[in-house]
Amino acid sequence: MNPLDIASHGPVIPVIVIDRVADALPLAEALLAGGVKVLEVTLRTPVALPAIEAIARQLPEAVVGVGTVLHADDARRASEAGARFAVSPGYTSEVGRACQGLNLPLLPGVATASEIMAALADGFSFLKLFPAEAVGGIP
Repeated sequence: MNPLDIASHGPVIPVIVIDRVADALPLAEALLAGGVKVLEVTLRTPVALPAIEAIARQLPEAVVGVGTVLHADDARRASEAGARFAVSPGYTSEVGRACQGLNLPLLPGVATASEIMAALADGFSFLKLFPAEAVGGIP
């Protein structure tokens, strides 16, 4: 699976911040029932990895991924938890190589020409404009 395949599952990929593991499954089930199959759980809370693991194990029809990947170890731990893709807020070759080595599709966030050039040079062609509002996107 590549990032373009992931995006083909639906018109949106919700960015999910989970504060309690107990909320992970009910939230994922509600999104699936509403037709949202791809779920990005951010690494913004201490329970993100256990939440990803619970969703991946209990709801295999969900395409659960990890967001806010900042380091290679984030990608490794998320992959071990069952994440099927990763999203980073910016692009570094360290994160790109780690995801490639794990066969974990990466949707890198880019906001500058330099980030775009670095991602393209490392083989990434499906990119996320982030933060869009900061570079003239819709608030």
